[in-house]
Amino acid sequence: MLRPLSGRAHCGVLRHVRTQPGARRGPAERRVPVQETGGGGGHAQIPSTPGQWGPEKRGAARAAGKRSERNRRRPRLGSARLPPRPLRGWSRARPPPPPPARSCSAARGCRMAGPGRAWGPSASLCVALAALSAALLAPGPPQPHGLARGRPSDLKIDQALLLVHNELIDENLTVSWLSDYCYQCVYQGLVSVPVSSTSGKPSIAAVAVDSQHPVTLQLNGTLGGKELSRIHYHFGEFGNYSLVVKNSSRSTKEISCDIIINESPVNSHLPILYAFLIYMGLLGIVTLGRVFVIIDPIRNWFYKKLNPEDTDRLINSELGSPTKADSTSSNVPATTWTVSQRRLRSLDTFRGLSLIIMVFVNYGGGKYWFFKHQSWNGLTLADLVFPWFVFIMGTSISLSLSSMLRRGGSKWKVLGKVLWRSFLLFLIGIIVINPNYCLGPLSWGNLRIPGVLQRLGFTYLVVAVLELLFAKALAESDTLQESPYSALQDILLYWPQWVFILTLEATWLGLTFLLTVPGCPKGYLGPGGIGDFGKYPNCTGGAAGYIDHLLLGEKHIYQHPSSSVLYQTTVAYDPEGILGTINSICMAFLGLQAGKILLFYKDQHKQIMSRFFIWSIVLGIISAILTKCSKDEGFIPVNKNLWSVSYVTTLSCFAFMLLLLIYYLVDVRRWWSGAPFFYPGMNSILVYVGHEVFEDYFPFKWKMKDSQSHGEHLAQNLLATSIWVIISYLLYRKRIFWKI
Repeated sequence: MLRPLSGRAHCGVLRHVRTQPGARRGPAERRVPVQETGGGGGHAQIPSTPGQWGPEKRGAARAAGKRSERNRRRPRLGSARLPPRPLRGWSRARPPPPPPARSCSAARGCRMAGPGRAWGPSASLCVALAALSAALLAPGPPQPHGLARGRPSDLKIDQALLLVHNELIDENLTVSWLSDYCYQCVYQGLVSVPVSSTSGKPSIAAVAVDSQHPVTLQLNGTLGGKELSRIHYHFGEFGNYSLVVKNSSRSTKEISCDIIINESPVNSHLPILYAFLIYMGLLGIVTLGRVFVIIDPIRNWFYKKLNPEDTDRLINSELGSPTKADSTSSNVPATTWTVSQRRLRSLDTFRGLSLIIMVFVNYGGGKYWFFKHQSWNGLTLADLVFPWFVFIMGTSISLSLSSMLRRGGSKWKVLGKVLWRSFLLFLIGIIVINPNYCLGPLSWGNLRIPGVLQRLGFTYLVVAVLELLFAKALAESDTLQESPYSALQDILLYWPQWVFILTLEATWLGLTFLLTVPGCPKGYLGPGGIGDFGKYPNCTGGAAGYIDHLLLGEKHIYQHPSSSVLYQTTVAYDPEGILGTINSICMAFLGLQAGKILLFYKDQHKQIMSRFFIWSIVLGIISAILTKCSKDEGFIPVNKNLWSVSYVTTLSCFAFMLLLLIYYLVDVRRWWSGAPFFYPGMNSILVYVGHEVFEDYFPFKWKMKDSQSHGEHLAQNLLATSIWVIISYLLYRKRIFWKI
């Protein structure tokens, strides 16, 4: 898509031309030698055409062309990440002939991975991993390395090559850019192209541009700095484009802007499709295997081989899933608690699903932007999983504490376990999983205090203590009693907890919108940097960032926030900071509410699912009000960095709905066993700590042949994540569960 923005009539008729293989190129498309000139940040000027060269030049050009074709060397281009910067010029004797038509592949020159082997149910997963490796890492067809075709070697992932042709009469050209995903940002300089010193020949500059999101290019002339035009366009990854800016005619000042596609971009999403098809094939294999298991001799052999009863008994006794057997074996009367004899596999499946997605995005997510954290406002897949993990932790707190109290444990003893577990989570997060190790040996001078496990530990402590203080063990007759307020019994019986949570939320709102932050407006929720038109460059996060800097110090918080790329922030900001922990407590408390629903309406599946649905709708309505159903224009936008209240309500809405679906499939209808997510959900701490510690070790990571390929990154990240699923399955088979 290419169009001038509304209100900009300076730009003439725009052309969108795609060159065909074998077609003769026009002057604007012809690849000719480019000589880099001084000044202007890497702009280049075109000399005369090859037909006008002298004999010596033509001979040297032919020799250089032969050497280049023999060695198959690609041009070396300077590159830049966001924000882009001008590229170096290149030289070539003459343009190569157009290559035959070919299909573009997102993964080039990759090595073929061999099949793995395993036994039991994990064999099909290993076969799928081998197929995934073969599909995503298989070498594609030979690629030409000419200037007009083939990806320039210095282009990075999510970049395209743009050649800016300045054909204006006696006027230099300045090009600035702005991403659609950068809210209220100022334009950033892209490249300056001087007027050509050779009459009738354009001046050309090469630059790498972002291909993740649509961008707006602003063209300015140097005569009075006037704006000539704006162009809105979405460049494709590794595409080769020319932007031709010229006067429509010598007798008029009207400007003509053309974008020409010299080389079509690659389809960088094909590896995702391949991976999806492979995993769907794995699902088909597993489904077919379940059909064979229905046969009596095969089923009896599997049950005898796997012997799941002892494993389930160990899990239920250690992790506190309430059962009738436990209730009757304790000193507490059996009528006090009665819940399903079968462990709620849906909870472990939910936890495992969140954990596996978390591992995948932490490993890189194939370098796709939608598998990374959002720069500021909004949501990506990576922004969903941590709140869901906090949510299901709250659900587990309700079930596990009630189980321990039901078995006759005193509240002081349970409190001691809660304190010890919280301390261990905090300690592991600081010492074992600390991102500031990349700055050198861990020392107090650069120790990051907040973190994922630190927040989980503190959130667990507050919510568990809150539940211990106000928890009531009710007899079965009390929970089933009909009354005018029976529909709200899981809320009204715990009203002191709700008062505490609402007080915490009021504290967050008061600090966020009323605290005076030096140099920043009250209630500022922006990213700083070039956001908000560059008015508050050092106000990243507003009150949340200020509190962390004040209480923890700049060197003890996260140094590379997600806003530093798109919004170019230079201030350290921690997404797991102090103020956001308040809302993570609220998130865990909503998960605690889900656990109470499971306890109060034990084995009443319709009641449980209807209440999950009602909670999801109510929280969704609150989110719609707070955000005005927009990404950036709401009262309180959805923001993972801030852990805003709208972020909590939105993710809780999703969590209730997802838990409803998994509960129905796994525990009600029993159409799905929860595999393979059930297994990592049973060893969540081990998988999380292990994937962080062994992240840079084989087989979780290896040196890539093409580090700028989405296909190779996706294959590596999916293989690493799948290995952790296999490890968790083997640990489950061996009855090894790491509990803190």
